[in-house]
Amino acid sequence: TVAYQHHLALMDATVEASAGHILALLGPNGAGKSTLLKAAVGLLPTIRGDVTFFGERLQQVRQRVGYMSQAAEVDWDFPTTVRDVVMMGRYGRLGITRRPRRRDRAAVAEALERVELTDRAQRQIGALSGGQRKRAFLARCIAQDARILLLDEPFAGVDKRSEATVVRLLRELAADGRTVLVSTHDLQALPQLAQDAVLLAGRVVFHGPVRQALQADRLASAF
Repeated sequence: TVAYQHHLALMDATVEASAGHILALLGPNGAGKSTLLKAAVGLLPTIRGDVTFFGERLQQVRQRVGYMSQAAEVDWDFPTTVRDVVMMGRYGRLGITRRPRRRDRAAVAEALERVELTDRAQRQIGALSGGQRKRAFLARCIAQDARILLLDEPFAGVDKRSEATVVRLLRELAADGRTVLVSTHDLQALPQLAQDAVLLAGRVVFHGPVRQALQADRLASAF
């Protein structure tokens, strides 16, 4: 349960995600999708309830959990390159010197190649298109080698190529045994993206297979 000052944003939301699955968070604006993800990674305090990853508190397994915020929460004018943003995913593995080693540079190069941004690596992050920016932050999670990915609206404002690339990569990551939670408004593409879905409306309205979540009566209960 999470509240902003006197506003109850999320009440008694219980969600369990399985390894190798993509779980979509659905609901209208203000339904609690971003709130749930932020509370999960410790960016918002909870009034009641616990969050565990692999049965542990986040502090014990932080390097194994990747988080992508909404684009509006990023300072796109910050003077850093795409490669530097992706390298941030390796910081937890750099040791006390914080100097990238060969394996760190190799992980970043591989992540950039997977999201098709190798030729943009030296660009300032704000110079990218909306879809390219989302791919860059997904590359950060890949370079981090996160086993759980929490992605807040990764398809908002992206072009079709970027959307297809992100969907393909998320399915590949899930097939590799990773767990993916993704908030989205794109109901049309949902069957190609996720196996399971959570419908939110300030609380969990439904938690189960995508085909059942997309039934008209269930969507109406959330939207």
